[in-house]
Amino acid sequence: MQTPNVLIVEDEVVTRTTLKSLFEAEGYNVFEAENGNQMHDFFENHAINLVIMDINLPGKNGLILAREVRDRKNVGLIFLTGRDNDVDRILGLEIGADDYLTKPFNPRELTIRARNLLSRTTNSSEDDDLPSRVNFNGWTLDGDSRSLISPTDKEFRLPRSEFRALHLFLSNPGKILTREQLIMEMTGRELRPNDRTVDVTIRRIRKHFESHPSEEELIVTIHGEGYRFCGQVDS
Repeated sequence: MQTPNVLIVEDEVVTRTTLKSLFEAEGYNVFEAENGNQMHDFFENHAINLVIMDINLPGKNGLILAREVRDRKNVGLIFLTGRDNDVDRILGLEIGADDYLTKPFNPRELTIRARNLLSRTTNSSEDDDLPSRVNFNGWTLDGDSRSLISPTDKEFRLPRSEFRALHLFLSNPGKILTREQLIMEMTGRELRPNDRTVDVTIRRIRKHFESHPSEEELIVTIHGEGYRFCGQVDS
């Protein structure tokens, strides 16, 4: 396996240098960008596997840049920011970040989360067993483009976390899936106390189905247990 490429998008020099040293010590190739323009330059010239990004950046902020990163199929995204309120955390996850950490951060925790995420983004064989297309209730989950296609052929590009969560539901129709199962499938890590990642991801998936208001509720909440897919998967 090739050495993963990590891109640090951070305008504060000391933090950026600290992160570069931290990830180089872990054996990764590390690149540095101060803003969105530099970030895109690196994307054009290198196969980036993971982005560690602040929100407060000059020019386009990290929340705007995150939407652009999400258009790339196999790039992990971790927000590392001083914004520690729940609104920013939920917004970051809704945009499609795979993880969200606040400053000051524990270097060991950051590298572990990055390693788990990279194991997903760089191990393409992990998705080899996924069928290219799964049809359900008039919808299609397309594994080749990692998109959800509506009954009217409207296409929604999905972040990896949404795609893997929805695929797990479609592989287990009618079964209750716990938050622990979903977070492991989505990010490769265990569920943490007060972790809203799963709930935010399910909410994002449900929003796609809301484009067809007459559609029955496909993913239902089982209080105290988790979620269940109640639709019909075509055989």
